[in-house]
Amino acid sequence: MFRFADPIYLYLLAVIPVLAVIRFLTYRNQKKRLRKFGDPKLLRELMPDVSRFRPAVKFWILQGALALLIVMLARPQFGTKINNEQRVGIETIIAMDISNSMMAEDITPSRLDRSKMMVENLVDHFTNDKIGLIVFAGDAFVQLPITSDYVSAKMFLSSIDPSMMATQGTDIARAIDMAAHSFTQEEGIGKAIIVITDGEDHEGGALEAAKAAKEAGMRVYVLGVGSTKGSPIPIPGTGDYMKDNTGNTVMSALNEEMCRQVAQAGGGAYIHVENNSAAQDQLDNELDKLAKKETTSTVYSEFDEQFQAVAILALLLLILEICIFDRRNPLIRRLSLFGSKKKAAATVALLLVALTASAQTDRQYIREGNKQFRLGQYDKAEVSYRKAVEKNPKNPQAAYNLGNALMAQKKDSAAVQQFEQSARMEANPLRKSAAYHNMGVICQTHKMYDDAIEAYKNSLRLNPNDDETRYNLVLCKHLKKKQDDKQKQNQQNKDDQKNKDDKKDDQKDQKQDKKDDKQQEQQKPQMSKDNAEQLLNAAIQNEKMTQDKMKKQQQQPQRRNVLKNW
Repeated sequence: MFRFADPIYLYLLAVIPVLAVIRFLTYRNQKKRLRKFGDPKLLRELMPDVSRFRPAVKFWILQGALALLIVMLARPQFGTKINNEQRVGIETIIAMDISNSMMAEDITPSRLDRSKMMVENLVDHFTNDKIGLIVFAGDAFVQLPITSDYVSAKMFLSSIDPSMMATQGTDIARAIDMAAHSFTQEEGIGKAIIVITDGEDHEGGALEAAKAAKEAGMRVYVLGVGSTKGSPIPIPGTGDYMKDNTGNTVMSALNEEMCRQVAQAGGGAYIHVENNSAAQDQLDNELDKLAKKETTSTVYSEFDEQFQAVAILALLLLILEICIFDRRNPLIRRLSLFGSKKKAAATVALLLVALTASAQTDRQYIREGNKQFRLGQYDKAEVSYRKAVEKNPKNPQAAYNLGNALMAQKKDSAAVQQFEQSARMEANPLRKSAAYHNMGVICQTHKMYDDAIEAYKNSLRLNPNDDETRYNLVLCKHLKKKQDDKQKQNQQNKDDQKNKDDKKDDQKDQKQDKKDDKQQEQQKPQMSKDNAEQLLNAAIQNEKMTQDKMKKQQQQPQRRNVLKNW
């Protein structure tokens, strides 16, 4: 982690453009005064040793040195040691309704945007608390596992949109149940589930889920967003409003009664959100009533000073500025390093590049790659991290960061190799745990659940307090069980199909035997050939109808039918 210990000094960088403006005005006035003495070309011939370009080069070198000195005063630092810090706070899971009905504009600017603003203000008031984020509509999923990283919480919050949900509707019960299983395993700490919704519960079961959460020691708070009079749901980019199956415009209204019942069942409170800050203040007061307990947060406890490298570079620039004279030295007149602007610019550029290249270390390549990674330039970050690995193949941080860059580019097999290499070299248990966690994520993405479970277990052995890894481990075990059950079901279906085919073959043989017998009994006058064929066709048709009925009963849909799209 990079930081400035005294960032206040960075404001001094504003001096640099001011000095550049002063220098420009001074140079322009100097040219005006020279024109008063005579023709500029004649003056240049009278002063052959005066260089027009050297003063500018010296000025900009001094500017660069000054900027580096200011950065040095701000004390750049890199975090080198990670510790678990004890903080006193609560745990909060926010379940946000992002169904289409939350796009209604009866609350300014809309129900969803107003909800985002409330959550952002809530995060700003948190100091030592942990927060998680769940989004739901007809289904629900964890957008952000519970964490004390408020910056990440705001980042994930800004990306929320109804288009994220493939299944529309409003399933509050599923959201509460998922939130109840997303807290840490710590006991004695206040745990709050904040449901932000317009109360249009299409699926039912919300009261039972809230009661179960209350019995588990949690409190369910419901923030009702919208008006009870109802409002149409706009369709983005069309200027039209959503309509139901009969062609009528959908009017989405806040169901306050249902919201109150859910909050009461969950032992919390119902808060109506309007176009003011009253709901925010009421929610803060309710959360202050919850029991607080010491929680563990991962922080950087030791930082290495990095001003030495900056100071060396500034010193080299100052030495270079001293070595450049304002006028050409008569003793080395023939050696013209600044004969033209292009040559001078190329010389200065080469000097700066040489200084920078000579000072590049594996840690500097890592910093460069981190900047590019944060900007989303994953391919460039990969190049920087590979340079760091080439500089120092035994740097576990370089291998780990390279794995992250490859993972961001979907180069999963290469990323796993880098994470494995980082885990072998890393001595810090938390960083080693992070490498195993990322390996588990990749394996989980490719449905390699056995490998993912093993990776998550290795991660938890090194960092037992990592709730995100514990959640992923449980999820992988669940998905592995479903995968095994599906494979067993597929095998069962194959066996059943084979038995059906055998049965059909037997029936065909029996029918053929009967047909042969009937053809052999031609001496019986009472059974003609036409009668025999009619009886046989009737039997086949009857059996076919019976099998069709059985198939229809077996293929009855077991999934929920979504009748509402808001």
